Amino acid sequence: MTTPLNIGMIGYGFMGRAHTNGYKRVGDFFPELERRPVLKAACARNKENIQAFADQWGYESIETDWKALVARDDIDAVDICVPNNLHKEIALACAEAGKMILCEKPIAMNTAEGEEMCQAVEKAGVVNTVWYNYRRVPAVTLAKQIIDSGKLGRIFHYRANFLQDWTIADDLPQGGEALWRLDVDAAGSGVTGDLLAHCIDTAIWLNGSVTDVSAMTETFIKERVHQETGQKQKVGIDDACAFLCHFENGSLGLFESTRYARGHKALYTLEINGENASLRWDLHDLHRLEMFDHADEGLTRGWKSIHVTDGDHPYMDKWWVPGLQIGYEHSFVHHVADFLKSLETGEPCHPTFRDALETQKVCDAVLSSAAERKWETVV
Repeated sequence: MTTPLNIGMIGYGFMGRAHTNGYKRVGDFFPELERRPVLKAACARNKENIQAFADQWGYESIETDWKALVARDDIDAVDICVPNNLHKEIALACAEAGKMILCEKPIAMNTAEGEEMCQAVEKAGVVNTVWYNYRRVPAVTLAKQIIDSGKLGRIFHYRANFLQDWTIADDLPQGGEALWRLDVDAAGSGVTGDLLAHCIDTAIWLNGSVTDVSAMTETFIKERVHQETGQKQKVGIDDACAFLCHFENGSLGLFESTRYARGHKALYTLEINGENASLRWDLHDLHRLEMFDHADEGLTRGWKSIHVTDGDHPYMDKWWVPGLQIGYEHSFVHHVADFLKSLETGEPCHPTFRDALETQKVCDAVLSSAAERKWETVV
């Protein structure tokens, strides 16, 4: 016997669709879960657009005011899928109303906002999680298991990059519904909060806390027309960012992200080098984990590719037969499944708001370091 969990979705863009797909599929592939998501209501300001989204994806009703959705007695959990500058206000209202919260990343515009959000959900005792979905790609989860086993030994290096090329155009506007990520007032930052936040969250999860950073950023197109005003104005977000860091475990980190790497749409790679072994992963080949183990016999020692599709690999017993891989969208199904399982066990569904705040602190230190051109401690 299952119990419904009524979902209220605020937003209907790329992430709104990705999360909704997770809610719709989780019961099919994780039938043992006691709670089942019900798509109760979807919310956005444009009534026509949100109605079309609700009709396509199967939401029972719509709202055009998020406050009305949060106030509804028939909503158990609110999914915040709106621009970053709206996260705090909605999360605080949800906490006050006693609603569970699933919030898109990054958690907030800055550390101060994130801390306020953490205190609110902790005081209210509401269940919360943040959608850093790459943790739940089976190959990345397997990397976590291998690292935690100690097989890599002492860690020396962690490096990651996230490269795109979609803003290489002088006439691309900023702001508005589709391009809010280019508007500093809506996004807070550019590639640092949008792309590097993913890399940082995964790095902290795999390799531990970051202690200090030395960063540089660049905005290549200095002015763009704002879609809402029609006026050309200064671009405030970072188009590219690179930083060095120290981890608490003594290892060194190297991170890079840009939207100006021609030929790359979403190249996210990570590599971790230990005393005994190394691991690396590539989003473009997300079902594979590469590993070098120095303990292998010398004549055959080398990098090997682990095809993460067997039933004893993380999450894979829920899907197809060995050899048939899954994709990006499944990471959201896994997150929903883990969230629902946490409601049964009472354990937090990581990353929680407090976990995501650690990533926000690193992002803020990165931006401060780039602005001041000096090493910055993560506090």
